[in-house]
Order: sequence, then structure tokens, then C-alpha cells
Amino acid sequence: MSQAVGNTALAYARVWHLVDARQRVLGRMATGIATTLMGKHKPIYDPASDCGDYVVVINAKDVLVTGKKAEQKLYRHHTGFPGGLKEINFENLMEKDSTQAIRKAVSGMLPKNRLRDVRLERLLIFDDAEHPYDANIFKQYGQEQQQEAKKQQ
Repeated sequence: MSQAVGNTALAYARVWHLVDARQRVLGRMATGIATTLMGKHKPIYDPASDCGDYVVVINAKDVLVTGKKAEQKLYRHHTGFPGGLKEINFENLMEKDSTQAIRKAVSGMLPKNRLRDVRLERLLIFDDAEHPYDANIFKQYGQEQQQEAKKQQ
């Protein structure tokens, strides 16, 4: 019997995960997404290989932040020109493009190496519940929490 179980195509098969961002805290959700994109939930995980899964995030416009982060959290980037430091707070970023807040949070939690951009390509974020990947979804997260909250009310 072969001992090379970790190198089989079945072990590296990519699974599609659906995450519902409605009423979920941004940072806690982003850590789970980053773990899934890296493949740390798989027994064949290797930091140098790309063995993560696809993640589809829906309802990105309904994500929450705790405390006063909505007014106080700043996202900064530099244009490359003198005096080109640009700042935008969380509220304005959500109005402009709500998917970018989740993308930036997940990007900050991934390792800063060559695989980072490849992993972020497998992160698909949508503002509402409509997405074209219904046939691919294998696991769903966030739906269970909503159903439990409805039962408690």
C-alpha cells in the first residue's frame, strides 16, 4: 500500500464554502475565512503549498464591527506621490464598496508571501444573497447561527 496519501488529487481537491456575513462580526469572520483559504483545516496542510478551498461570502453589506470601529477605523493607502496618503473610515468604505472591507480584513490575516494573491483570488464576495456559484457550494457557514437565533426569538 502506498504511503503517499497526502499527494493524491483527492486530498488536494478544493471544496466550496458559503459564508453568510449578515449580523457577523468582521474580524471573527475574517479569521475563519483566512484559515479556510490557507487550508489549515485540512490534514495535508503545508505552509509552502496552496491547498486551501474556495470561499463565497454573501450579504457583505450587513457585516458588523464592534465598539466605535464604524466611525474610528481607518483604511490608509498611498498613491506614490508626495503628500499622497489617502484615508477612508469604515462607514465610508461600506458605502463606497462593502466588499472591500471584508477583502482587506482577510488579506491582513493571510501570510505576506507569494501565495497571498493566489489565495485571495479564491475569495468571492457579494453584496447580497445572489451569487452564481450555487451548484458548487459544499459547506455553508452562518446559516446555522441565523436559524438558532430565530428559534430563540
